Amino acid sequence: MNERKPIECWLSDMDGVLVHEGSPVPGAEEFIRSLRDSGKRFLVLTNNSIYTPRDLSVRLRGVGLEVPAEAIWTSALATARFLDDQRPGGSAYVIGEAGLTTALHEVGYILTDTAPDYVVLGETRTYSFTAITRAIRLIDAGSRFIATNPDAVGPSNEGSLPACGAVAAMITKATGVEPYFVGKPNPMMMRSALNAIDGHSESTAMIGDRMDTDIVSGMEAGLHTILVLTGVTTKDQIDRYPFRPSRVVQSVADLIDLVE
Repeated sequence: MNERKPIECWLSDMDGVLVHEGSPVPGAEEFIRSLRDSGKRFLVLTNNSIYTPRDLSVRLRGVGLEVPAEAIWTSALATARFLDDQRPGGSAYVIGEAGLTTALHEVGYILTDTAPDYVVLGETRTYSFTAITRAIRLIDAGSRFIATNPDAVGPSNEGSLPACGAVAAMITKATGVEPYFVGKPNPMMMRSALNAIDGHSESTAMIGDRMDTDIVSGMEAGLHTILVLTGVTTKDQIDRYPFRPSRVVQSVADLIDLVE
């Protein structure tokens, strides 16, 4: 453990760590149960801003994973927390789904297309050219540009779909304004999650399947980082990066004893 404090809090990515291609990773159910039974604080993190925590809790339950809504932290929640800290009671023009609009409403933000403080871009199943055009004009007029995450593509049954990062690049090309991305790999996502569960970086672990988002953001936030090999990053790719996780395991099934 490199003389770190014992792990008291756990942060875990969702896709590639707990679920893969719509099915639970072997051992994920037991791992989640061990977290709940241990009484240790934990959050499941996702850059996806489409769904509310309640939505995601129901979707996870549908594949056999019992994760309560209060144990789910999305880039939408992190974005809302960030904006509430920066400009309490502000206003925003939002391109996104219920996960993002609900999070902003809950921190007291007004959603408007008239001189908003921010243009906030998240994921949506159908990006509207009209909405994107409106966002470009508002940014040109002085609204600040925020995006929930930099992911360029997202998965679907038919193949890759353009995601938040790709649409943000289009808006940047049109306006010359770069967005501030709140989600991974920004360590802001980790810091906001830690604050949500009153955790401390020295005694918190981050589990992820991607070196370029989960592990780097966990490392930059000062967390103990654990790479699982059930998602994007393979074992032979680890040495290509100039940083390393604190440990590498095959799957979350190998972490059950560490939790207990």
